[in-house]
Amino acid sequence: MKKVLFGLLMAGVIVFGASAAEKVRWPVWFAFNGVEDIDVVGLRLNLPSGECEQVTGIDLGFIGRSQYYNGIQINLFRNDVEDTLAGWQIGCYNSTSLGDALGLQTGLWNEAQSLYGFQAGLVNLADYATGFQIGLINRVEDMHGYQIGLVNIIRSGRVPFCPIINACF
Repeated sequence: MKKVLFGLLMAGVIVFGASAAEKVRWPVWFAFNGVEDIDVVGLRLNLPSGECEQVTGIDLGFIGRSQYYNGIQINLFRNDVEDTLAGWQIGCYNSTSLGDALGLQTGLWNEAQSLYGFQAGLVNLADYATGFQIGLINRVEDMHGYQIGLVNIIRSGRVPFCPIINACF
């Protein structure tokens, strides 16, 4: 009996010691305006807003922020990824302000520092883009791809401004 109790005690110490040293990953996280240093793998629900270091999976709510994001981010008002987005952002305002957007941004206002993929919205902005922009206003500093919209600006292109369609390679 003593050996069993000692074994359970040691197992508990090892499990709790390991979980304190490693980063916690949650399958479902309810974010209520809190800034958390956690990783979410699965579903994050933001009411009204949530912030995590890394999210892999689905993000639903009103305002979602994270350092890194992999998956589908659907928030009514704002999606904000500070470093790297790999996936799809759907919302009124979508931003990957300091890093790479690898995938798709769809909303009223889309912005990325480096875009590798597709932006569809009223206003699409990027510093560097490889891919496609479709919207009312499209602006990029340097691009390898196409723009379709009323105002298309590629600052480093041979034709920096062209309505309807613009391209640079």
